[in-house]
Amino acid sequence: MVLLKRSNLIVILLSLFILSACSTRHAPAPISEITGSQLLNKKNRASLKADKYIVKKGETLYSIAWRANSDVRTLAKLNKLSPPYKIFPGQEIFLSAKSSKTKQNNSYSKKLNKSSGLTSTKPPKKALALNKKQAYGKSVAVKKTSKNKQPKRAKQAQESFSKKIRKWVWPAKGKLIAKFSTGLQGNKGIDIAGKRGDKIVAAAEGKVVYAGDALRGYGNLIIIKHNDDYLSAYAHNDRILVREQQRVKAGDIIAKMGNTDAERVMLHFEVRFRGKSVNPLKYLPKK
Repeated sequence: MVLLKRSNLIVILLSLFILSACSTRHAPAPISEITGSQLLNKKNRASLKADKYIVKKGETLYSIAWRANSDVRTLAKLNKLSPPYKIFPGQEIFLSAKSSKTKQNNSYSKKLNKSSGLTSTKPPKKALALNKKQAYGKSVAVKKTSKNKQPKRAKQAQESFSKKIRKWVWPAKGKLIAKFSTGLQGNKGIDIAGKRGDKIVAAAEGKVVYAGDALRGYGNLIIIKHNDDYLSAYAHNDRILVREQQRVKAGDIIAKMGNTDAERVMLHFEVRFRGKSVNPLKYLPKK
């Protein structure tokens, strides 16, 4: 009986010692206690690095191009898609010329093996010239081709100039709490604080090419195409008030401010020029 009481007393003393040690802990807190949602969201916004991607429900070619930091026209060309660039869940999308070329070579190899039983995976070589004139490029057909190159070059030169946006406006009223950064993990746009339900407006005239929540880390997101060069995005909205393919003017209300996929109520606003992030403050009027 005495031994049992002594063992109970020892257990009580040990428990008190452990509790006092925990209350006076000076060691750093575990990572799980100090990792905020903002850090996680920045990681989730990481661009697609793979050469290929499988389309998920709710995604569009514009949303995939946004995540891949690519121009939608580049992806459309790689995947032989024409406007309005319709895609479907489960579809394989090429994100680089390398993956597209590999697919073409593999498809040619399969056709070759099926028709002739050959095992070569190399694409066919160009046919040899039938005569000396063709071999040295002095035929009439070659001359015609060289003449036709000039208008094509002129057209490409015209397309190289960016199309200006007639009018930019601030997408929300509120305090600027984060600016654009060119760092590897930097902010790809600007953050504007506000209250839940504050108005979010289109920063410039254009067409809504994405409205949804399929892009992890952006919450309820809207992407507007202003022309072939410029896109803008509006993230973390509480409510989306526009639909895809809808035309909007600068200043039109498109959403209500919220904190979907964010640690606080705010608007995350980005501008892309030919698929690349640019500083929105260079386009928005000075306050």
